[in-house]
Amino acid sequence: MSARAPTPDSAGGTARWALLVLTLPVDDPAGRMRIMRSLETLGAGLLREGVYVLPESRDARRGFERLAEQVGQVGGTAHLLAAETADAGETRRLRALFDRSARYSELIKTVDGMQAAFGVSDPIAIAKVLAKLRRDYEHAGAQDFFPSPLASKADAVLAASEAAVKRLMFPDEAPPAPAVSKSSRSKREFFKRAWATRRPLFVDRLASAWLIRRFIDPEATMLWLDKGTPCPATAVGFGFEGATFRNSRDRVTYEELLAQFRLDDNPALVRIASMIRSLDTGDTPAAEAAGVETLLAGARRRAATDDELLAESEKTFDLLYEAYFEVPRKDA
Repeated sequence: MSARAPTPDSAGGTARWALLVLTLPVDDPAGRMRIMRSLETLGAGLLREGVYVLPESRDARRGFERLAEQVGQVGGTAHLLAAETADAGETRRLRALFDRSARYSELIKTVDGMQAAFGVSDPIAIAKVLAKLRRDYEHAGAQDFFPSPLASKADAVLAASEAAVKRLMFPDEAPPAPAVSKSSRSKREFFKRAWATRRPLFVDRLASAWLIRRFIDPEATMLWLDKGTPCPATAVGFGFEGATFRNSRDRVTYEELLAQFRLDDNPALVRIASMIRSLDTGDTPAAEAAGVETLLAGARRRAATDDELLAESEKTFDLLYEAYFEVPRKDA
């Protein structure tokens, strides 16, 4: 993490600041709200009503210049000024406006409080919360112009929890391989079967269910298990600890299914796998991930049951497959 603005001069205690003095129209609440959100994004400190300050830097000045244009567009006025403080006490008071220690402290407290959920709650759910906290940390860091000593501690606490959750998601013990081949009798053991996974239906479980129904067992019956409900002995479990098909050290469940059923030679399915891993773990960014996540969020709102959620989600994965699939070229 690096501060975007220079620190006060260590020799004379001098610090330089960018000031934005603005007035906003009272008859445009939406415009006012946009301006206030932009000020929050910049990390500007409030000196008094209508007067905002940032440590002097090229980024700060550009940010205030763009904001001044927005103020003019909503019918307000804005003046960009430069100031300098030589008094050490005044410099400390201004710097205090940018103290992010409370944000880091709250983040550390939240991460520490999550420790009790490790090994109890679904690690995928924990990983999603940690991903949000990581974004919060990075946002605080972008506004930490005078780096807080708590920043490194917050980073270390987050990193330790992320590593612990990743170990839960990708256990060292690999699931037993069912030794499935395309031509062997063993593949018939996974035909017309009941397949069971646990709620909530996160993206890896939904994608795995789609893969099963489209490429492994078209006549599969899906069972959705509540937490603590044992998997029926007659069902094939997937996507949870102890299931026949589950995360391994290096692969999410969808990837395990690809490997076990010899489907990893299909480029379209492999490309979908990279997107699923990105959404499930966040460690391999994929360009399409955000769009797919939005579509799945829409599916969750539309669906009243888990069966309906799968049916809606399958539409997204079907379209992805069609988009990624390349028809083999015939030799001329």
